Amino acid sequence: MMTRKKVYLLLGMLLSGALTSIAQVKTTLSAEVYGYRRDMVYFDCVQSPFYNAEFHTNPGDEHLYSFQTQTPVCMLINGQADVLLLPGDSIHAVVRYDEKRLSEVTFGGSPLAVAANRLLRSIVELKQQMRYKNQLLACIVVDVKPQQRIEDSRQLLAKVQQMVEKEKQALTPTAADYILAGAEAAAYTSYMEYPQMYAETRKTPVKEQGIGDYWKLMDGVKLRKSEGALCHPEYVSFLMRYCFYENEKKAVAKGQAYTVPQQLEEMYKELASFYDGAQRDAVLYQLLVNFVRNGKELERVTPLYELYKTKYCTDKTHLNVLDKLLQ
Repeated sequence: MMTRKKVYLLLGMLLSGALTSIAQVKTTLSAEVYGYRRDMVYFDCVQSPFYNAEFHTNPGDEHLYSFQTQTPVCMLINGQADVLLLPGDSIHAVVRYDEKRLSEVTFGGSPLAVAANRLLRSIVELKQQMRYKNQLLACIVVDVKPQQRIEDSRQLLAKVQQMVEKEKQALTPTAADYILAGAEAAAYTSYMEYPQMYAETRKTPVKEQGIGDYWKLMDGVKLRKSEGALCHPEYVSFLMRYCFYENEKKAVAKGQAYTVPQQLEEMYKELASFYDGAQRDAVLYQLLVNFVRNGKELERVTPLYELYKTKYCTDKTHLNVLDKLLQ
């Protein structure tokens, strides 16, 4: 007969094994690539430089990459096709090119992962149908008027919100937040950035652009704090810009001058004062990572990193990335 002590010992071993299994669960991306004219197929992660793989191009081959992650990641296939993976997901992408143009991406694998990535791909196709440019400089080149860009952004965001709501039952909350955060980042950054960019390059003052009160464009916007949103680099970049927009808005209301900070230390201080919790962690982490990856004057990062590590970091996976980058 098994004693109580042996029962507890066995249960402890089983629990330990289960937790180890959970911790070591693999996330897998595989892909077949057809019509691609270059020698190598690349998988790159937008959240971390330490998730990546490369394969010799061979139509029909399955390019397989398995890794462990504790957080959602977005992998880019050849810098063009986005694939969102949550921890434990397994997804297979079939990527087709028409000469140099990416023409089709289809997905198979874990049902929740497939649903999220099909929706992401549908949004890419929606942007193409709307001729919605991802880069604001491209809008400047073809002289898209600010009023038009803002209206297009509102339409895009509304359509994405409808698409996510329609597919809500097939999506995890994390994936839904990631997708919505990407659309919000595109729209809100356009509201804040494009009128000023257009004024500087096309010499048309903001008040003459037909967009109404520039300082009311962001009224009613609610910022996200979820894991899905804060792991989206473009959303975090939007949060950075929103901080400076709001601080400039306050200064203008008081009749004071304001200059958007340009130096690392000034940006760090302003962001740390504006946000708290997970949002502050996300913006400071991305600020530091971007500066370190630039590879210049790294000694300036050390005091800021120490402050971040001891006072502001809420996601310990961020420390792992920064530690590796600073080695």
